[in-house]
Amino acid sequence: MLPVQAQRLSLSERVTRLEQAQQKQDSGQGGGTVLVNQVQALQSQVQQLQGQVEELQHEIQQLKQSGKDQYVDLDSRLRKLEGGAPAQGASASSPASTASTAAKAGGVPATSASTTAAAQARGPAPAGSASAPASADPQAAQDAYNQAFTALRNGQFVQSSRQFRQFIQQYPNSALAPNAFYWLGESYYTVQNYDIALQTFQTLLKQYPDSEKAPGALLKIGYCQDALKQEDAAQKTLQAVIQKYPGSSVANLAQQRLHDIQLQQAN
Repeated sequence: MLPVQAQRLSLSERVTRLEQAQQKQDSGQGGGTVLVNQVQALQSQVQQLQGQVEELQHEIQQLKQSGKDQYVDLDSRLRKLEGGAPAQGASASSPASTASTAAKAGGVPATSASTTAAAQARGPAPAGSASAPASADPQAAQDAYNQAFTALRNGQFVQSSRQFRQFIQQYPNSALAPNAFYWLGESYYTVQNYDIALQTFQTLLKQYPDSEKAPGALLKIGYCQDALKQEDAAQKTLQAVIQKYPGSSVANLAQQRLHDIQLQQAN
């Protein structure tokens, strides 16, 4: 048997070792607590950021709706100022009455749509005809076009659409007419007025199939059809862009949108 002093020393060493082990354990537990607190703090920050993101998304949606409502309101006021409804005796099946109905649904002034539809039914007027006397002044046409395009570039979509419509009516034989139709369609597309944008781009292709704006108009027809949930028609149009203009920028854009549509359908 060990002497009493040796036994005490052994016990003292054991207690010391136990105390050291306890300190290590306490230290480990403290580090774990710190990590837990850090994780909880990060989770709280993430939740706060998610809440802020949701609030921003809600505000963005409200701003979009407010902008759209403002556009519709301003366009309806413009219709009143520009003369309002079509003639009472217009036939329901005539191009003018059809355009007027579309105008009421999509925000186009009825008088402008009716005049444009009538011009489409007659076809482009001869260069020297009395229906387009202003076309004899190329500088005036250029100035009017520049004003409309500047309004569009500045985000004044109501004003630009009105000015492009006036330009098309006053200068139907201008070399800038296809461009005016294209940017008129863009002004509608930008404010999500896809129905009227689609009609405008289709009119451009019908009247000016060989213009420089034809490829872009065909692409935008596909975009409008996609936005209107006309997936089958949109895919056919986009495939037509790829086939008709291979290797072009519009073909690349069409391929990208076609890919997006197919992904959405797969999901």
